[in-house]
Amino acid sequence: MHIKTIKEIPLNDRPREKMANNGAAALTDAELIAILLRTGTTEKSAIDIASEMTADGGLYKRLAGITHLHELTNIKGLGQAKAATVLAALEIGRRIASAKPIEKIHFGCPLDAASFLMPRLRYAAKEQFVVILLNGKNKVIGTEVISEGTLSNSLVHPREVYAPALLQHAAAIMVAHNHPSGDPAPSDEDREITKMLERSGKVLNIPLIDHLIIGDGTYYSFLENEAL
Repeated sequence: MHIKTIKEIPLNDRPREKMANNGAAALTDAELIAILLRTGTTEKSAIDIASEMTADGGLYKRLAGITHLHELTNIKGLGQAKAATVLAALEIGRRIASAKPIEKIHFGCPLDAASFLMPRLRYAAKEQFVVILLNGKNKVIGTEVISEGTLSNSLVHPREVYAPALLQHAAAIMVAHNHPSGDPAPSDEDREITKMLERSGKVLNIPLIDHLIIGDGTYYSFLENEAL
């Protein structure tokens, strides 16, 4: 079967030419991905591969949460080079979505923190536990991923959580993690981890301000729900 390459598509319908003439917003998700892929394989064109990657909301359901190269190289037609290009573009998008000079980020309420974290954690396929370091005015001075995978007391230990805070002389911390299911309701394990970190913060005089659980466009705040 003959595979139609991008060069065989009418000039005005080719992704790059379409972008040049009409702007990036005029392209479909598949066309944008095809530009990153540049070429296809002997079996599929770049457009075909990109269409499969973005079918049925794939850009948001599958691609947005990808953080590791092997998650892309598992897709037929994507080698290391193509996968690296796509992953770099995804990461740039995530960073732009939450971009702001870190020293100017101020958390006045849990919603501020959730808005900061949502682009980074909302689509993550695995649970990520993040510590946010704050100064005395609740301005962010740093963030660090503590663990990745199903959370447990063994993976999230006060020593690892508070080590960055001690090194950077943080006045307080917030912690957050995502629920890949999209439901931010806290589990019993989430509650236990929160209490453990709260106790440790009192001993170290670096209070735990809040623990946020990020879901799909929503969040749970232990502070707002008076669970802290």
